[in-house]
Amino acid sequence: MAAHFAPTFRTPMTDLTGGIMTHQSFTKCADFEMRAMECLEAYGVHVGRSKCQDYLDDLRECMFQTKQLARVNAMRQERHRQWIMGERSSENHYAPAARIDGY
Repeated sequence: MAAHFAPTFRTPMTDLTGGIMTHQSFTKCADFEMRAMECLEAYGVHVGRSKCQDYLDDLRECMFQTKQLARVNAMRQERHRQWIMGERSSENHYAPAARIDGY
């Protein structure tokens, strides 16, 4: 997670560019970031690192998707193992793609 720095001098330019390093412009991680920042604001940065660890972990997972990517990789490796062992044919190595209009 990126460190949060306060500018030394506040100018109109720092006000305009202050929101670039946050996730508030996008809906995906905005709630996780808001909860983490509110917790850090309530406890302070030093105490908040231990008290707000769950919120910070949720924000990191939303940003970097480590668990999600590990899950996809594990499914890919299992499918490949089944193909190597002969449990799966070459035509059935990967699941068929979803339909274009399938929501």
